[in-house]
Amino acid sequence: MFYPTSLENKLGFDLIREMLKANCLSTIGKDLISGISFSTGREDIFLKLKLSGEMLNVLNFEEGFPAQDYYDLLPELKRIITPGTYFEEETLAELRFSLQTVAGLIRFFTERRETYPELFGQITSVITSGTALDLPASLVHRIDRILDERSEIKDNASPELHKLRKEKAFKIAGVESKIHHDLKIARQSGWTPEDAEVTIRNGRLVIPMLSAHKRKISGYVHDESATGHTVYIEPSAIFETNNEIREIEYAEKREIIKILTLFTDEVRPETGNLVSLYNFLGLIDSIRAKALFAREISGVLPLIAQDPHPSSGKNTQLSFKWYQAIHPNLYLHFRKIKKEVVPLDLELEGDERILIISGPNAGGKSVCLKTAGLVQYMFQCGLLPPVRQDSEFLIFEKIFIDIGDEQSIDNDLSTYTSKLINLKFFLEHADEHTLLLIDEFGSGTDPSQGGAMAEACLEEIAGKGTYGIITTHYSNLKLLAGKVPGIVNGAMLYDSKKLKPLYRLKKGKPGNSFAFEIAAQIGFPGTVLNKARNITGHSQLNFEKQIQDLETEKDEMSRKSTELRVADDFLAELIAKYEKLTGNLEKSKKEILENARSEALKLVSDANKTIEKTIKEIKEAQAEKEQTKAARSVISELKEKLEEKQAPLVWPEPPPSVADPGKSSSASKPKKAVPPKPQILEPSGPQHRQYQSYLDDLQRKLQDFQITLDLRGKRVDETISLLQKYIDDAIMLSIPEVRILHGKGNGVLRQVTRDYLRSVKEIKSAKDEHVERGGSGITIVIFK
Repeated sequence: MFYPTSLENKLGFDLIREMLKANCLSTIGKDLISGISFSTGREDIFLKLKLSGEMLNVLNFEEGFPAQDYYDLLPELKRIITPGTYFEEETLAELRFSLQTVAGLIRFFTERRETYPELFGQITSVITSGTALDLPASLVHRIDRILDERSEIKDNASPELHKLRKEKAFKIAGVESKIHHDLKIARQSGWTPEDAEVTIRNGRLVIPMLSAHKRKISGYVHDESATGHTVYIEPSAIFETNNEIREIEYAEKREIIKILTLFTDEVRPETGNLVSLYNFLGLIDSIRAKALFAREISGVLPLIAQDPHPSSGKNTQLSFKWYQAIHPNLYLHFRKIKKEVVPLDLELEGDERILIISGPNAGGKSVCLKTAGLVQYMFQCGLLPPVRQDSEFLIFEKIFIDIGDEQSIDNDLSTYTSKLINLKFFLEHADEHTLLLIDEFGSGTDPSQGGAMAEACLEEIAGKGTYGIITTHYSNLKLLAGKVPGIVNGAMLYDSKKLKPLYRLKKGKPGNSFAFEIAAQIGFPGTVLNKARNITGHSQLNFEKQIQDLETEKDEMSRKSTELRVADDFLAELIAKYEKLTGNLEKSKKEILENARSEALKLVSDANKTIEKTIKEIKEAQAEKEQTKAARSVISELKEKLEEKQAPLVWPEPPPSVADPGKSSSASKPKKAVPPKPQILEPSGPQHRQYQSYLDDLQRKLQDFQITLDLRGKRVDETISLLQKYIDDAIMLSIPEVRILHGKGNGVLRQVTRDYLRSVKEIKSAKDEHVERGGSGITIVIFK
């Protein structure tokens, strides 16, 4: 239930309905949009939202979705129920194309049933007969036997038609040959104008003749020029043949009607199934229209609170929490003139169910009120609302509004009388299931009496457990917060230094109207302003101004604090990852050094064994020349091997008994060769240099890495190359989140970007930036 009946017009939902209709491809879809209505059923609302959400993903990420030939043939199906009626050629062509679309939709969602379960479910929900699912392909096949690719009746649609058209073609060829022969003679004889050609009058081939020579050729005059200088004659030699052609054409038309009638008779028993197919086509069209609109306003599938008022009566924990909500119509208008809408954060819960908003005129109070009403109404009509995805909605059974002036000369209603009538209705029908929206509460009459009436009514409404948003300038209403359970103040913030509204809602404190400051800004007479200030009292003015300034500064400080905290958290995360990376690299460095030392010791041990063996061989061979030469060769090869391995040690000089065995005498016993302890050094070979280069490269990449990649203006091939390198670097540096700026344009760069991101397994999600920070022109990438 909603009140008044003009609620949709007052909130601007009628404009949204027209935009949705403009997105439709069929009259069935438009009719379904016209039938959109306010719903209070949780399951019904949630299903509609999920359908639109799934379709939004189809539009954003899928290719090959059938989006043409959404013809509405329901009137034709109703007409052909009568026996003897038949589909016209044009209608038959539309039937073929639209059934191809239906078959394509069924195939599309059947192949993706796990990805889009709700849309797939609509196939069997709307098309209740199993045989109807196979009907589109079957009928298209039968139509293909009748119509050609130009949607004209084929010559071979029936044997009789083939015979008639063949005969007609033969006679037409004879007529054309004869008439061109006569035209040639007429030209040569000068009976026709110089540029004369065979033409058609009354459906017959004729020759243009000069009036003075019209009796030179026997025939029938069908027409003459406006001046009377030219007449159009059908030669008598072809007259009879033309009559025969006309009779064949009549027979051809009768045969075509017979073909169409036979086809229609075959289709007539399937009329019920065809109606369900076209209802499905219209449903998909309407869902597509909603998804297109959601994409325009960045609509999302929000959270839905449980039954707001369960039988237990424990409703104090129920919340109505919106974040970054925008007025869709205002957003679309501002986008055209390149302005930004300030988003709205709104919470109603427990003992703060009724929000009293105060503040300066033109400060955003009414926009805030209309945003709340329109977004809630959209939500309960099954449209994806333009809010942040973690916003939580309540489902209300009633929405009552008092916005605008209901003054009526015809009904002898003043502004205040109309407001009293609305207020009376609210008092009689509002309850804990109601959302109440009132603009300029108490205005329209004597402030003291109007304020008193408003206060009494507000206390009564608050006692019913009603949720509401109310705007006012009356101080006595602001004072109800804290006195009457359920009421809380809110202020539209105003920059008193710059004298401009901030359009931000701050809950908890009342707002200042800033009447004197605004009057001074527009050049109001100073003497009058001073008198007004004296009447009000400077202390009261200064006190309200100081409260407002403190709230503005507090809000600004809170915003900056949040920005700093986010930046600090991000920096801390980067530092932690850098320290982890450095620790891993240091660990790897130690392992490399340890491996190098182990390899060096092993090589030295092998060298010892080789030297001892060589000494033994020299000793046994009495240092013969050939044996000595061979021993030197073995040692030389061992040394080269060590150098090739880049062992981290200083090669020890061999002992004298090895270096010069030819000089040792047989009397002196060569001592056992014991090489000196090798000196282990820091690695300086290729492994070390490669490792150090890797470290330097990582540090350089981390310092130079930008959180945002700008692809605007790039070609597709260039985009893919830049994107691949950027994502690889982000993964290597363990960056948690990046932004891809591709712009909106025609959507090509966005599609290319999303296609590539889906192929990277290290990416957890890719989504549009919030509408106020770039929307679909920026993709937020979050890594696993």
